[in-house]
Amino acid sequence: MFDWIYDPNAWASLATLTALEIVLGIDNIIFISIMANRLPEAQRAKARQIGLALALIMRLGLLASIAWIVSLTEPLFTVFDLAISARDLILLGGGLFLLYKGTQEIHHTMEGQHEETGSSRAVATFGGVIAQIMVLDIVFSLDSVITAVGMATDLSVMVTAVIIAVAVMLFAAGPTSKFVQDHPTVKMLALAFLILVGVALIADGLHFHIPKAYLYFAIAFSIGVESLNLIAAKRRKAKAASSGGH
Repeated sequence: MFDWIYDPNAWASLATLTALEIVLGIDNIIFISIMANRLPEAQRAKARQIGLALALIMRLGLLASIAWIVSLTEPLFTVFDLAISARDLILLGGGLFLLYKGTQEIHHTMEGQHEETGSSRAVATFGGVIAQIMVLDIVFSLDSVITAVGMATDLSVMVTAVIIAVAVMLFAAGPTSKFVQDHPTVKMLALAFLILVGVALIADGLHFHIPKAYLYFAIAFSIGVESLNLIAAKRRKAKAASSGGH
C-alpha cells in the first residue's frame, strides 16, 4: 500500500496535493474561526478542534468511498438543457448557505451592538455552531476530495495529503481565529471572502467554473492592503504615544 514511499514521482504528487489541500482549506479555516468566535471564549478552541476533526473524518470517509464520489457527478435530472448531478446540488446548497451565513455575520458584526441590548438577543449555542460547521465541512470536503482524486491515483497518497493538510489547518486555526477576532476589518474581509466562495460554489454547481486562484488573489491583495493599514495605524499610535511622553 505504501510502495509509493520509494517513488520520487509519488513524493512530488504528495507535496503538490498537500499544498493544494492546504490552500483549499483556507475557506474552511476562516468559516470555522468565525463561527467559533460566536461562542464564549472558553468553548472556542474546543469548537475549532471538533470542527477540524469532523473535516478530517469526512474527507477520509469520502476518500474511502471513491466509487460513490464518482457517481455523484452522474446527472440526476435536466433543467433547461443543464444536467444537474448530486454534486451540483451539494455545491448549490453549500453556496447558498455561505451567502446566507456571510450576510448574517456581516449584519451581526455591523448591527449587532444595537440588537444586543434587547432581551431577544440571539446567543450562539455550541451544538448550533458545530452543526453549521458540519454543513460546510461536507461541502468543503467534497471539493477537497474531488480535487485529490483528480490529482493522485494512489489512495494512501491522498490520505496522507489530507491528514497533513488538516494538521496544518489545526495548527493555523487558533492564530487565525485570534487575528480575525482582534481586527474587525480583517473579519469583514474574511466574510467577504466567504461570500465570494459561496458565489463560486453556486457558479460551479451551475457548471460555470470560476478558478479559485482568482478568489485567493483577490483576498490576498485585500489582506495585503489591510496589513499596510494596520502597520500604518500602529506607527501612528506609537508616534502619538512618543509625542505624549515628551
